Amino acid sequence: MNLRMTGLAAVVVFTVLLPLAGASAEPEARSAPEPPPVPVPADAKAAPVPGASARCGPELRSPEGVEAQTCVLAGGGRTWARAYYRNATGAELRSVVLALMGPAGRTVQMYCAVGAEDEPGVCETPRERSRGKAGEYAAVSEFAAAQDGPLLLRSGSNSAAPAPR
Repeated sequence: MNLRMTGLAAVVVFTVLLPLAGASAEPEARSAPEPPPVPVPADAKAAPVPGASARCGPELRSPEGVEAQTCVLAGGGRTWARAYYRNATGAELRSVVLALMGPAGRTVQMYCAVGAEDEPGVCETPRERSRGKAGEYAAVSEFAAAQDGPLLLRSGSNSAAPAPR
Protein backbone atom coordinates (compact mmCIF):
# COMPACT_ATOMS: atom_id res chain seq x y z
CA MET A 1 0.00 0.00 0.00
CA ASN A 2 2.80 2.41 0.90
CA LEU A 3 4.58 1.64 -2.39
CA ARG A 4 1.37 2.39 -4.29
CA MET A 5 1.01 5.80 -2.59
CA THR A 6 4.67 6.59 -3.35
CA GLY A 7 4.11 5.68 -6.99
CA LEU A 8 0.96 7.81 -7.16
CA ALA A 9 2.78 10.76 -5.59
CA ALA A 10 5.62 10.37 -8.12
CA VAL A 11 3.14 10.39 -11.02
CA VAL A 12 1.43 13.54 -9.73
CA VAL A 13 4.75 15.34 -9.20
CA PHE A 14 5.99 14.30 -12.65
CA THR A 15 2.70 15.40 -14.25
CA VAL A 16 3.02 18.85 -12.71
CA LEU A 17 6.76 19.33 -13.21
CA LEU A 18 6.91 18.17 -16.84
CA PRO A 19 4.83 21.10 -18.17
CA LEU A 20 6.81 23.50 -16.00
CA ALA A 21 10.07 22.32 -17.58
CA GLY A 22 8.97 23.69 -20.95
CA ALA A 23 7.67 27.03 -19.65
CA SER A 24 9.70 29.04 -22.15
CA ALA A 25 8.91 26.81 -25.10
CA GLU A 26 6.30 27.72 -27.66
CA PRO A 27 3.00 25.86 -27.31
CA GLU A 28 2.62 22.68 -29.30
CA ALA A 29 0.40 22.65 -32.35
CA ARG A 30 -3.01 21.26 -31.55
CA SER A 31 -5.08 19.24 -33.95
CA ALA A 32 -8.42 20.25 -32.42
CA PRO A 33 -9.42 23.91 -32.31
CA GLU A 34 -9.64 25.57 -28.91
CA PRO A 35 -13.13 26.31 -27.67
CA PRO A 36 -13.97 30.01 -27.47
CA PRO A 37 -12.68 31.56 -24.25
CA VAL A 38 -15.05 32.55 -21.48
CA PRO A 39 -14.97 36.31 -20.90
CA VAL A 40 -13.91 37.30 -17.39
CA PRO A 41 -15.56 40.50 -16.16
CA ALA A 42 -13.16 43.27 -15.12
CA ASP A 43 -14.69 43.28 -11.64
CA ALA A 44 -14.32 39.50 -11.25
CA LYS A 45 -14.07 38.51 -7.63
CA ALA A 46 -13.35 34.98 -6.50
CA ALA A 47 -16.36 33.83 -4.51
CA PRO A 48 -15.30 32.60 -1.06
CA VAL A 49 -16.35 29.13 0.03
CA PRO A 50 -16.69 28.70 3.81
CA GLY A 51 -14.18 26.14 5.07
CA ALA A 52 -12.42 25.82 1.69
CA SER A 53 -8.73 25.06 1.61
CA ALA A 54 -6.30 26.32 -1.03
CA ARG A 55 -2.95 24.97 -2.19
CA CYS A 56 -1.22 27.55 -4.36
CA GLY A 57 2.01 27.65 -6.28
CA PRO A 58 4.31 30.67 -6.24
CA GLU A 59 3.36 34.04 -7.70
CA LEU A 60 5.16 34.29 -11.05
CA ARG A 61 5.85 37.11 -13.50
CA SER A 62 6.99 36.84 -17.10
CA PRO A 63 9.42 39.36 -18.64
CA GLU A 64 6.56 40.45 -20.92
CA GLY A 65 4.41 41.50 -17.94
CA VAL A 66 2.00 38.64 -17.22
CA GLU A 67 1.64 37.85 -13.51
CA ALA A 68 -0.11 34.74 -12.22
CA GLN A 69 -0.65 32.39 -9.33
CA THR A 70 -2.47 29.08 -9.72
CA CYS A 71 -4.30 27.22 -6.95
CA VAL A 72 -6.25 24.06 -6.24
CA LEU A 73 -9.20 24.72 -3.95
CA ALA A 74 -11.35 22.21 -2.09
CA GLY A 75 -14.43 22.69 0.04
CA GLY A 76 -17.96 21.46 0.45
CA GLY A 77 -17.12 18.13 -1.21
CA ARG A 78 -15.95 19.92 -4.37
CA THR A 79 -12.53 20.58 -5.92
CA TRP A 80 -11.62 23.22 -8.50
CA ALA A 81 -8.73 25.23 -9.92
CA ARG A 82 -8.34 28.99 -9.88
CA ALA A 83 -5.76 31.24 -11.56
CA TYR A 84 -5.27 34.79 -10.32
CA TYR A 85 -3.63 36.95 -12.97
CA ARG A 86 -2.77 40.42 -14.17
CA ASN A 87 -2.00 41.29 -17.78
CA ALA A 88 0.42 44.22 -17.87
CA THR A 89 1.56 43.48 -21.44
CA GLY A 90 -0.64 46.20 -22.91
CA ALA A 91 -2.11 43.72 -25.40
CA GLU A 92 -4.98 41.25 -25.35
CA LEU A 93 -3.87 37.67 -24.75
CA ARG A 94 -5.14 34.75 -26.81
CA SER A 95 -6.52 33.06 -23.70
CA VAL A 96 -5.75 31.51 -20.37
CA VAL A 97 -5.85 27.74 -20.41
CA LEU A 98 -6.50 26.46 -16.89
CA ALA A 99 -6.32 22.71 -16.30
CA LEU A 100 -7.26 20.82 -13.15
CA MET A 101 -5.75 17.33 -13.03
CA GLY A 102 -7.19 14.85 -10.57
CA PRO A 103 -7.04 11.22 -9.53
CA ALA A 104 -7.51 8.48 -12.12
CA GLY A 105 -6.37 10.75 -14.96
CA ARG A 106 -9.39 13.07 -14.78
CA THR A 107 -8.67 16.50 -16.27
CA VAL A 108 -10.91 19.56 -16.58
CA GLN A 109 -9.84 22.46 -18.83
CA MET A 110 -11.16 26.01 -18.96
CA TYR A 111 -10.34 28.70 -21.52
CA CYS A 112 -10.74 32.29 -20.27
CA ALA A 113 -10.40 35.49 -22.31
CA VAL A 114 -7.85 38.04 -21.07
CA GLY A 115 -8.26 41.64 -22.20
CA ALA A 116 -5.56 44.28 -22.58
CA GLU A 117 -6.49 46.18 -19.42
CA ASP A 118 -3.99 46.10 -16.56
CA GLU A 119 -6.45 44.87 -13.92
CA PRO A 120 -6.39 41.74 -11.74
CA GLY A 121 -8.51 38.89 -13.04
CA VAL A 122 -9.58 35.37 -12.15
CA CYS A 123 -10.08 32.24 -14.24
CA GLU A 124 -11.76 29.29 -12.53
CA THR A 125 -12.73 25.76 -13.56
CA PRO A 126 -16.16 24.42 -12.68
CA ARG A 127 -16.41 23.00 -9.17
CA GLU A 128 -16.39 19.23 -9.55
CA ARG A 129 -17.34 16.61 -6.98
CA SER A 130 -14.11 15.64 -5.19
CA ARG A 131 -12.86 12.19 -6.18
CA GLY A 132 -9.94 12.03 -3.79
CA LYS A 133 -7.93 14.05 -1.35
CA ALA A 134 -7.06 17.66 -2.23
CA GLY A 135 -3.36 16.70 -2.35
CA GLU A 136 -4.11 14.35 -5.27
CA TYR A 137 -5.08 17.31 -7.49
CA ALA A 138 -2.83 19.72 -9.38
CA ALA A 139 -3.56 22.74 -11.57
CA VAL A 140 -1.63 24.47 -14.36
CA SER A 141 -2.45 27.72 -16.17
CA GLU A 142 -0.89 28.91 -19.43
CA PHE A 143 -0.93 32.44 -20.83
CA ALA A 144 -0.23 32.96 -24.55
CA ALA A 145 0.06 36.02 -26.78
CA ALA A 146 -2.69 36.66 -29.32
CA GLN A 147 -2.49 35.66 -32.98
CA ASP A 148 -0.78 32.30 -32.33
CA GLY A 149 1.95 34.09 -30.38
CA PRO A 150 4.34 32.40 -27.98
CA LEU A 151 3.61 31.02 -24.54
CA LEU A 152 4.28 33.89 -22.12
CA LEU A 153 3.84 32.18 -18.75
CA ARG A 154 3.00 28.78 -17.25
CA SER A 155 2.01 28.67 -13.59
CA GLY A 156 1.34 25.59 -11.44
CA SER A 157 -0.34 24.90 -8.12
CA ASN A 158 2.63 22.88 -6.85
CA SER A 159 6.02 24.44 -6.46
CA ALA A 160 8.96 22.25 -7.34
CA ALA A 161 10.50 20.51 -4.35
CA PRO A 162 14.30 20.73 -4.11
CA ALA A 163 16.01 17.59 -5.37
CA PRO A 164 17.69 15.49 -2.67
CA ARG A 165 21.47 15.65 -2.71
